[in-house]
Amino acid sequence: MQKRETWGSRSGFILAAVGSAIGLGNIWRFPYMVYENGGGAFLIPYFVAMLAAGIPFMILEFGLGQKFKGSAPKIFSSISKKWEWLGWWQVVVSFIIASYYVVVIAWAMNYVGLAFTQGWGDAPKDFFFGSFLGLTDSPMNMGSVQGSIFLATAAAWAFTFIALFTGVKAGIERVNKIFMPLLFLLVFIFIGRGLMLPGAMDGLNWLFKPDFAAIMDGKVWADAFGQIFFSLSIGFGIMLSYSSYLPKDSDINNNACMTVFINCGFSIISGIMIFSVLGYMAQQQGVPISEVAGAGVGLAFITLPTAINLMPAPVFFGVLFFMALVVAGLSSMISINEVITSAVIDKFGVSRKKAVAVCCSLGFLVSIVFTTGGGLLLLDIVDHFVNNFGILIGGFIEIVFVAWFCNLDEMRVHVNKTSEIRVGSLWLNSLRFVVPAMLGFMIVTNFIGDISKNYGGYSNTAIIAFGWATLALCLAVGFALSSQDRAFANVSSTNSSFLKRR
Repeated sequence: MQKRETWGSRSGFILAAVGSAIGLGNIWRFPYMVYENGGGAFLIPYFVAMLAAGIPFMILEFGLGQKFKGSAPKIFSSISKKWEWLGWWQVVVSFIIASYYVVVIAWAMNYVGLAFTQGWGDAPKDFFFGSFLGLTDSPMNMGSVQGSIFLATAAAWAFTFIALFTGVKAGIERVNKIFMPLLFLLVFIFIGRGLMLPGAMDGLNWLFKPDFAAIMDGKVWADAFGQIFFSLSIGFGIMLSYSSYLPKDSDINNNACMTVFINCGFSIISGIMIFSVLGYMAQQQGVPISEVAGAGVGLAFITLPTAINLMPAPVFFGVLFFMALVVAGLSSMISINEVITSAVIDKFGVSRKKAVAVCCSLGFLVSIVFTTGGGLLLLDIVDHFVNNFGILIGGFIEIVFVAWFCNLDEMRVHVNKTSEIRVGSLWLNSLRFVVPAMLGFMIVTNFIGDISKNYGGYSNTAIIAFGWATLALCLAVGFALSSQDRAFANVSSTNSSFLKRR
């Protein structure tokens, strides 16, 4: 049996965990969420969500990983063999996310090159959907593979392969020790220059201007909890896998708090970066900021290139912004794939090198479909269902199972044993009541919305084939892998004492 690796240092683990948490969503989703949900007033429910749900859930996942020393399937199998399927659900969700997330990174890699000459031209929207993506009229019409996107996707997978292949300490930790300081440096340089642009402060005023009436809106609170949940990489195996490489004497609670605070701090400085540019763009075009504000793919690959065209140093801003996207994306890509790699190693007893080779090869083959002309439309549907149901359902079942059917007080004792900061009844009650209630509310709300109206106006065929079928696949593969006779090493066939006796 192979000895489980450990992180080389505490800072290495925290930077890796932060690298996983900080991704594209921090840069292109959080600023718009603040803008849309009461500006500065949104930070109140956001920080409440961080303290009441984000930190408690992060402590729980760090504790589970460090206690049971395994991937998500191994952890749940250690507690009860009947619950191994939940870990595989999270692994399959991670695999699907990795297969399309890498293509968005590939877009950003291409745009780093385009930024040197503003290769997107005077009409970034037409260029992005036309010349660059070759967008078709339907997700059912795949069209042809786009060469530049395919090559960048292959390069991103190759980088991920190398980082994972070389191991936890020599690969993942080393990459994040370089990438995380680099990411913050890129963003701070961008902000330092961006704040000097005319209209930049107007953009920040729009972003942080408080509308305290929004605090009375339940949707704002749901959005705050949703943003915390999605941005922290909790609930789908990443933090379970990363924390499984922690030494026995690790300060669980402090590490979790630091990871959450750094992630949320980066989200706020990302908002400053984005809205300083949008304020400048609005002033140059003579329009209100509400007409240029946006989120997601449109913000990154249409709105920002348009703004960069208007800037006094377009190459400087363009290269910096898209480099930041690439760095943030790759660090998250590595962590997502570690979920899959660690599960394969634990279940099948193969070497890390073989597991990484298989996982990255299969992932790359699946990714190819997202490099076609219909790739963006397919990505849009799959991402919607995976995020709104795949991640949320997995996280909801995990928290209900651990908080209500396992000995949560035993976990509290475990995480406190080596931690400077102690958790007590507030931590227990948050995991038992606050987190399940908010996750359940989001799942029900999303389900009602998707049943009443097809997401994005797509056809029933496309929604069923690429949306609901994706969720069914997660469940089917989860049960298929958990039903195999092969048992994890060092896992008793009987229920762990951590599981409450019923």
